Amino acid sequence: MQEFLLSFQQLMDPEYLLSHGGFYIVCIIVFAETGLFFGFFLPGDYLLFLAGLFCALGKIDVDIITLYLGILGAGVLGNFVGYWFGNRAGPMLFKRQDSILFKRKYVVMAEEFFQKWGGTALIIGRFVPIIRTFAPIFAGVVQLNFRKFVLYNIIGAFLWVSLLTLTGYYLGVKFPEVINYVEYIIVGLIVVAFLPIAIALLRRRLKNLKNKENN
Repeated sequence: MQEFLLSFQQLMDPEYLLSHGGFYIVCIIVFAETGLFFGFFLPGDYLLFLAGLFCALGKIDVDIITLYLGILGAGVLGNFVGYWFGNRAGPMLFKRQDSILFKRKYVVMAEEFFQKWGGTALIIGRFVPIIRTFAPIFAGVVQLNFRKFVLYNIIGAFLWVSLLTLTGYYLGVKFPEVINYVEYIIVGLIVVAFLPIAIALLRRRLKNLKNKENN
C-alpha cells in the first residue's frame, strides 16, 4: 500500500515526472488527461508550463519544437480517443459507480459545461481541469458533428499548448532564475486552474440547497 501511495505521489509530482520521464512521459500524461476518463487527476496545466521551462534550461533532452509538436499531437490525439469512447460507450459513464479514479459528479459537471458552451467547450475546457478530460467524451456522447469536433479540438489544443508551454519556455530563456520559485508557480497555477471548478461546485451546492428549501 505504501508503495502504491508513493507511486501515486510521484505521478502527481511534475518535477519528478519531468526529471525521470522527460519528453515521453509528458506526452503520455497529456494524452491520458485529454482522452481517458480516468486521467482527470493527472497534472495538466502546470506540467505543460514546467515542460517548457525545463526545456529552456536544458533539463529535458529535446528541443522546444519537438517538445511543442509532441505535446500538441498528444493533446489532439487524446481528444479523438475521448470522442470515440464517448460515441461508443459514453452513456455507461452515467451508470458507473464512484471509485478512486472515477466520480459521477465530474461527468455531470462536464455535461452542464458542454450544454452551456456547446462545441466551444472543447476550447474553453482545455484550461479547466476535469472538464478537459470529459468534454471530448461528452462530445462523442451527443455525437457532435465530427468536422466541428476536429476544428474545436485542434484550436483548443493549439491555444492550450502554445500558451502554457511557450510561456514556460520564454520565462526559462529570459529569466532562468525563475526555477528557484517553481513551487510558488505550481501553487499559483493550481489555484487559477481549479478556481472555476470550485465556483461551479459551490453554485451547484447552493442551487441544491435552494431546491430543498422550496420543496
